[in-house]
Amino acid sequence: MIKLSSKISLICSLPILALTTIGCSNGNASISSESTATGFNIEDIANFNEPWAMTFLPGVSVRALITEKSGQLLLFEEGGETVEIAGVPTVDYGGQGGLGDVVLSPDFENDSMVYLSWAEAGDNDTRGAVVGRAKLNLEDSNRLENMEIIWTQYPKVTGRGHYSHRIAFSPDGQYLFIGSGERQKFDPSQDMDSNMGKIVRLYPDGTIPKDNPFYTKANAIRSQIWSLGHRNILGLAFDAKGQLWNQEMGPAHGDEVNLVKAKANYGYPIVSNGNHYDGRDIPDHSEGDGFEAPKIFWNPTLAPSGLIAYTGEMFPEWQGSLMLGGLAGQALVRLKIDGKNLTKADEWPMEARIREVEQGPDGALWLLEDGKGGKLRKLTPQ
Repeated sequence: MIKLSSKISLICSLPILALTTIGCSNGNASISSESTATGFNIEDIANFNEPWAMTFLPGVSVRALITEKSGQLLLFEEGGETVEIAGVPTVDYGGQGGLGDVVLSPDFENDSMVYLSWAEAGDNDTRGAVVGRAKLNLEDSNRLENMEIIWTQYPKVTGRGHYSHRIAFSPDGQYLFIGSGERQKFDPSQDMDSNMGKIVRLYPDGTIPKDNPFYTKANAIRSQIWSLGHRNILGLAFDAKGQLWNQEMGPAHGDEVNLVKAKANYGYPIVSNGNHYDGRDIPDHSEGDGFEAPKIFWNPTLAPSGLIAYTGEMFPEWQGSLMLGGLAGQALVRLKIDGKNLTKADEWPMEARIREVEQGPDGALWLLEDGKGGKLRKLTPQ
């Protein structure tokens, strides 16, 4: 069992923090670090092949559904066997594409519905993300039944990057939010006739609410859109006050966390706190530019992935915080929510790319490492 401490004397001595600048919403001032004395134990529980997402099932035992990017959906039970779930759709595996997010229906205990996202092949070497739902039968067959695609990224394009396809339900269970990446095509983020580079809002069956900010009978794609100007959204989470947050990868640096608002434009690729990979400049967010600035950004990159708002009792000091992982940063990060703003609170080195962060039923924090042989790790208090 590995033990880590969040004491500031430990984490400030590590290169990961020395190389990282965290900025506030105006893109200039740095944010002070608030560190707690909370320590935790890390227990390595299992290994998976390119795990991407996980979600816990209700019940007495600790069970979770875990996706592997190449197309497997696995039922993990702590202290028991891990079994494969049948009936998973064929995915377009390659690059960043494959099987993505997994989320339970808000009424799962009654309807047994599971929502999945994945990359789907199209014509002429194109592909795009989709979201589907199916009934999970664990009574006699360990399989998904009656899979139905309820949302499609439009249009399908070439390449295998920036699908995003993260899923979150509103706290009341009435609405489904999907993060849709711009597929490394830049311009779709500002194109209202594409749902790429957007966060979309639907009913759980995939139909479109008429009170969406851009709703029009004449254009179903435009009608889905909740917010725009996004890049590669790899985390969506509601906090205890019902506020929706997203984190997304910037271009060359400029990763960000946003408070998501209806109709808001987050600026990509017109403005960003990073630059193009070829070195070309992108203007920074600035006051009065007409775009919604991030609440926190990273330069150089953290490459954030996974996002939750922690509500558990096991780590009371973390309540009211966002928890996210770092891929390039190989870290676990805590951001304290202060109304509509964020403060950087803790950053713990994990010595591995962190793909997913989830809260267990008892308040333990669970991490999935990225890549082949990625570990499932459980964090509990010291």
